[in-house]
Amino acid sequence: MSHTLDPQPLSATPGAPLRGRLRPPGDKSISHRAMILGLLSQGRTRVEGLLEGDDVLRTAAAARALGATLERLGEGRWTVDGVGIGGLTDPAEVLDFGNAGTGSRLMMGVVGGQPVTATFDGDASLRSRPMRRILDPLTRMGTQVIEEAAGGRVPLTLRGPKEAIPITYETPAASAQIKSAVLLAGLNAPGVTTVIETAATRDHTERMLRLFGAEVLVEPHGPEGHGRRISLAGQPTLRATDVVVPADPSSAAFPLVAALITPGSEIVIEGVMMNPLRTGLITTLLEMGADIERLAEREEGGETVADLRVRASRLKGVDVPAERAPAMIDEYPVLAVAAAFAEGSTRMNGLHELRVKESDRLAAVAAGLAANGISHRIEGDDLIVDGVGGAPPGGGTVATHLDHRIAMSFLVLGLATLAPVSVDDGAMIATSFPSFLPTMRALGGRIGA
Repeated sequence: MSHTLDPQPLSATPGAPLRGRLRPPGDKSISHRAMILGLLSQGRTRVEGLLEGDDVLRTAAAARALGATLERLGEGRWTVDGVGIGGLTDPAEVLDFGNAGTGSRLMMGVVGGQPVTATFDGDASLRSRPMRRILDPLTRMGTQVIEEAAGGRVPLTLRGPKEAIPITYETPAASAQIKSAVLLAGLNAPGVTTVIETAATRDHTERMLRLFGAEVLVEPHGPEGHGRRISLAGQPTLRATDVVVPADPSSAAFPLVAALITPGSEIVIEGVMMNPLRTGLITTLLEMGADIERLAEREEGGETVADLRVRASRLKGVDVPAERAPAMIDEYPVLAVAAAFAEGSTRMNGLHELRVKESDRLAAVAAGLAANGISHRIEGDDLIVDGVGGAPPGGGTVATHLDHRIAMSFLVLGLATLAPVSVDDGAMIATSFPSFLPTMRALGGRIGA
């Protein structure tokens, strides 16, 4: 099991406007996939801009344990010498993913489709997260679950088949992790593996598989084409390639919202990925009246990126449709923060997936709002936040439950409330945004121990 870092309590204090420019860390989703597809490719993959947070480094360590040769050349610059599909070796030790839900679930797909045996584990938060919805389709593809903790949780041991069985699988929830695990297992299947999703989720796996040489067909599915049917031709020869990782929109969300709610602020966030399946937060904030301007749109690493100029804004409450959730699932905690400053109520519909993240994020967000005097309620899977059209009280201490996004969201809250806001632990912020504290301080944010 992972070593647990000592808690790092932090507080954010309202102060001066935020000013300056920043580039958020590399996108976590693409960083994970660059390591994984580098492992499964033949030749040397070169990666620029890799997010060197703990989550991605755990995936890199797992790729090394499964046979890849990895070298760090400098900040964010890595090479991965892969072993190709079918060339993985049994790891000598447990694959410890720490807090990395994405890394662990995607790598289960890799192992589940290959003739290797590996044991997966993680920290207390990862051990509490459900893996059964990943294991169910994998067992249909020939994966054996040798051992598992209660409820299909880690620690668990998987043994993959000599060849995976191609299947057609409709995901039970809008989850890019389920989809990606099935597609990655399908790489070693002698036929076509198909995933059907009723609501389109982030498509980084499909894009990167194509970049590495796989044949992937994506078609609209269901009423009005809101869903996707993704078909992968199995047993391709993946070719090593160069990957430039764009800035992570999920990390950009924190300084973006901080600038919107802190009076007098104006910042520029550089190189942010503008994939339409990742920009639900920006769409919602624009509907709320946010002053966000896209500048210098361009292509990097197969994705559209842009610089964002963000100015402090008067926000109004809106109704956020459930079908937007897959495009902003990680950003709801910080959207709830923005909603607290808006005039009127903001209703966020269909947030079931928040209950199975690093924490029960829906409950954690509600508790954090309550601790800071912000009116809200949960109705089924919907969260309603009653904004005050200005600065809410603040003054509370928020339990983060080992969740990096809860920690960062409520520190952002404290930059503009009437009284400082504290979080019980910020140590896990390093899993996705290692430079969060110095970045926010450089903009003028007052965050400290």
